[in-house]
Amino acid sequence: MIEARGLTKDFVVGRTGKVHAVRAVDLHVDRGETVAILGPNGAGKTTTMRMLTTLLTPTAGSVRVAGFDVAREPQQVRHWLGYVGQGNGAGHGQRAADELVCQGVTFGMSRAAARGRAAELMGGLDLAGKERAKVSELSGGQRRRLDVAMGLMHAPELLVLDEPSTGLDPHNRANLWEHIRALREQRRMTLLLTTHYLDEADAMAERVVIVDHGQVIADDSPERLKSLHAGDRMTVTTTTPEQADRLMRHLQGWAAGEPDAAARPEVCRSVRPDGSPVVHATLSHGSQRVTELVRVADADGIQIQDVQVRRPTLDDVFLNLTGRSLRAGDAPTEENAA
Repeated sequence: MIEARGLTKDFVVGRTGKVHAVRAVDLHVDRGETVAILGPNGAGKTTTMRMLTTLLTPTAGSVRVAGFDVAREPQQVRHWLGYVGQGNGAGHGQRAADELVCQGVTFGMSRAAARGRAAELMGGLDLAGKERAKVSELSGGQRRRLDVAMGLMHAPELLVLDEPSTGLDPHNRANLWEHIRALREQRRMTLLLTTHYLDEADAMAERVVIVDHGQVIADDSPERLKSLHAGDRMTVTTTTPEQADRLMRHLQGWAAGEPDAAARPEVCRSVRPDGSPVVHATLSHGSQRVTELVRVADADGIQIQDVQVRRPTLDDVFLNLTGRSLRAGDAPTEENAA
């Protein structure tokens, strides 16, 4: 559905300055796949989306959507995709159903067909009864669902969503994604999205592409990314410092045997407020090794008071790949330049 090679975008700032917003990005998305692009502010996500959807001309590289060249065949590309940007796409003074009908007519639908399609989408996206309401009268969640409906009016096979749930409360976020998930399952659409909510990417995407400073630094399924680049965080409470030392030696041996691709296996110690020593270890498949840990500790006379295992997050993946948190963001280069 999407094939990008060496996609690059530079912006000129002032008379002599230049911002490299996107640097030689390669991206492949299969038909029917859901792919999330993650990265801090200024990483190049929105600029990449705009190039993929014909809204920005690449400085270098090429993109094909459904086999059509984005630069040479933009009209054909636009019939294959629906795009929901970060801002509201509907005019605040317009009526909700009128905006949908106008969108359909723009794509060549008859008014009768557009009205039928608008009614179908408003029902499917829980907007029934709001047909004559002005966009400004809708709640934030309703406006975002209307934006999705506008992107779906011409029944595209590819839906591109640029941070669709930003600014929504948790209930409206969950509601929006429930509708998107249902529509995708009904129509087997291809879905490409960006989001700052890592739980959304983890739950929705079959593949996650992480970008930083305009470059792709990781591309895999969420589970595999966490397995390769993060690992489980195991916390073990013992009874004496001497037992903690012995436990550390066992866990250090395990860490030494981690595959080269595993992220920074480490073992360290701390002390709880009550004085109990605690050993911390980052290991792949930590939750599956608790039984082995208890067996090894029992054989060595180590008394374990408590064991906790925390599964890694996509933010842990980004932290291990770049040395900083994905949630922390970065300097806003792309938005300012655009």
